[in-house]
Parts: sequence; structure tokens; C-alpha cells
Amino acid sequence: MTVGVALNASDADNQVDTTVELAREAAAAGLHSAWFGQTFGADSPQLAAIAGREVPGLHVGTSALPVFGRHPLLVSSQAQTAQAATHGRYHLGLALGTRLLTETGFGLPFTRPIARLREFLTALRQLTDTGTADFHGELLTAAPPIPARVPGAENGVPLLVAAMGPQALRVSGELADGILPYLAGPRALAEHIVPALTAAAEAAGRPAPRIVALVPGVVTDDVAAVRAKATEQLAFYEQIPSYARVIELSGGRRAADVAVIGDEKTVAAEVRRYRDAGATEVVFSGTEIAGAADRRRTWALLGELAG
Repeated sequence: MTVGVALNASDADNQVDTTVELAREAAAAGLHSAWFGQTFGADSPQLAAIAGREVPGLHVGTSALPVFGRHPLLVSSQAQTAQAATHGRYHLGLALGTRLLTETGFGLPFTRPIARLREFLTALRQLTDTGTADFHGELLTAAPPIPARVPGAENGVPLLVAAMGPQALRVSGELADGILPYLAGPRALAEHIVPALTAAAEAAGRPAPRIVALVPGVVTDDVAAVRAKATEQLAFYEQIPSYARVIELSGGRRAADVAVIGDEKTVAAEVRRYRDAGATEVVFSGTEIAGAADRRRTWALLGELAG
């Protein structure tokens, strides 16, 4: 199992400069990977490409790029460019997104998300593996009349999906290299997510999938105050049905119930629980919630566990 962190420098004076500084610090702490979320601000594949090129050896990934409002040809160009920039250390995560952000932000109807995901993955796999595509679906067409290959990315791009529901897991098992579940605790992973994903991959004749578990957490002595802050910051996800479902399957009521907050012994034990539940990689997010000192303390522990 490998261990990484999600980097968030959205409050910095210069997000790109600070992201590179954080990536260097993560690598120095012994962490294997750094991941970048995607909203309406910075372009996460670009952040990953820059950080990965500036910090040799560190794997970088996008977690995750919503498929609504994007086209496989454009995402392929982004992903292949990031892969060439990092010499094979880039990992692309895709997501369905949410109805609220899709319809409000893009003005697009959030309809047939699973069908869109299936078509998007099918076309994108052709593009990243071969540098071209001849895909004509119900919702998407990807048939470039000229080559779409980026030299330096000939080995393709690992494709992951932020999947947790049964239908998304089935599509991901059939077409992706793994998943990026968020707010899915060990119980939900072991009893629901990993078995469904593995069965879909086996039925499709694909290799064992990666399970990159994104976990909100931090090492701190001020557990009560940090958990209260996490409860406030993570409350947004409780309004989204897919997250509410997986939180409940994890044994939680609030999103913060799934957060891993405590001393080194507590956090290390929880990381082992994720491993035992089937996670092949654990990525901690929100490690900045308690300030720089606790973030560094968290990264030091995770670096030891990664070693």
C-alpha cells in the first residue's frame, strides 16, 4: 500500500508557487503521491504536471475531473501532456460531479450520468492508449481527423473514477484502472465497494483494480476542536445523495464521522484499517485544517507509514 496527500493551496498568494513548495515538502516527508482536486478554480491537471515536473519521483494525480462540461478529446490532451511532463507519474481521476455544480455552474442538465461516464471512459481510453479514437456514442463523439497523441505519453495514462455507487462501480470495474472513493470508511469499502468493483473487473477480464481511498484526516492533540471544524467544512457533502449513502454505509451520520482525527497511534491504526478493507493506496485530504504544525506532524507520520 502507498500513502499520499491531497494538496490545497487555494488560499495562497500564488497557488502554483505554493503548490510546488507543498509538493516538495510532501516528497521530503516520504510520501509517494500528491493529488489535486478540481472545482471552478485552478486546473488540476496543470497543477499536477507542474508539481510533478518540479519534484522528481513524486507521483501526482487529479482527484477528480467531472465529466460534465468536458470532452474526452480535451481531457486526453490535458492528461497526456501531464504524463509527458512527469515522465509517467501522472494519474487521472474522473468524477460524475454533482447536480448542483453541473446545472448551476455549466447550465447543463445532469442527466444520464452513468451513460455519460461509460462513453467518456471508452473514448478517453482509446485516445490515451492509441493517440486516436473512432467513437460514436449516444452522448459523445470522439473521432479526431488528425493524430491526438502527445509524444512522451506513449505508455498511456492510468484512469481512475471517483465511484462509490453500484452503477458507477460497475462501469469503473469494466473500463477504468481503479477508483478514488471519498468519505467511504473501511466498513463501506470492505462490505460494499471493493467486492462490487472487483467482481465487475473480473467479469470484464481486467486486472485487479486500484482502490485509492481519499480520507479526510489529521494528527492533532486538539481533537474536539478539529472535529468541530471538520464537521462544518464537510457538511456540504451530506447534501449529496451519493456521499450521504456512503457515509451511512460507513457507520456514520455526519461526514466528519468518517474523518480520521487523533494522535499518531490513532491515525496509524485507521490507515491500517483502510488497508485491511482493501485500499491499495490511502490519500489523506484536509491535512491543513488544524494549521501548518499539525499538517507537518500528519505528513511525518504518513511518510513513515508509506516507507
